[in-house]
Amino acid sequence: MRLEGKSALITGSARGIGKAFAEAYVREGATVAVADINLEAARKTAAEIGDNAYAVKLDVTDQASIDAAVKAVEDRTGGLDILINNAALFDLAPIVEISRASYDKLFSVNVAGTLFMLQAAARSMIAAGRGGRIINIASQAGRRGEPLVAVYCATKAAVISLTQSAGLDLIKHRINVNGIAPGVVDSDMWDEVDALFARYENRPKGQKKRLVGEGVPYGRMGKPQDLAGMAVFLASSEAEYIVAQTYNVDGGQWMS
Repeated sequence: MRLEGKSALITGSARGIGKAFAEAYVREGATVAVADINLEAARKTAAEIGDNAYAVKLDVTDQASIDAAVKAVEDRTGGLDILINNAALFDLAPIVEISRASYDKLFSVNVAGTLFMLQAAARSMIAAGRGGRIINIASQAGRRGEPLVAVYCATKAAVISLTQSAGLDLIKHRINVNGIAPGVVDSDMWDEVDALFARYENRPKGQKKRLVGEGVPYGRMGKPQDLAGMAVFLASSEAEYIVAQTYNVDGGQWMS
């Protein structure tokens, strides 16, 4: 098992992609904090995964909550070895309809949440003196702009940039910071995305999701489990020499 004895915290992991990461990490021998703003859902997911998963309440927009979540991991496992910054929000609107409330909400979770969660984890890892792994979940949306998705695209571009800067700064502490850029993934979140596209593009519900799936070179939308292999690899000793990179796991949608 590639993560035997490691302690991980995964944000936004009560469902979807984060849950798939938690399941994969436990299979590989890690103890996982299923961290989510919905504590009841996190407890349910942790119970489904098994004894090596436990729930932690986490609001990535609240510094006290971030600090408490890291301390909970330290108290339970003796230290934090791996962080996956997975928590994120999505919204879309034409440029002329973007609201400050939507902008502030997305940047608060997707960018500030990623940065200050990363910072708290790094401080914990530095204090422990044994290095660590931090994996930020970006998106193919961070590689390019899209007409209706300006703010979300900007947040994910910022995540890629933060991954580069943090990776270069923290490697001296033997903390490897890298990222994963998924393409379109069939999850609860994409059902919400499809409903928004239906509204703004005047489509029947389900049509946008079907069309984007057909447009993936691999032939279908991704599944949360399709991302788990990269998440395990980047957390393992096999990725020791990988620093400040963001990997596309998208069925061939984007080449960089």
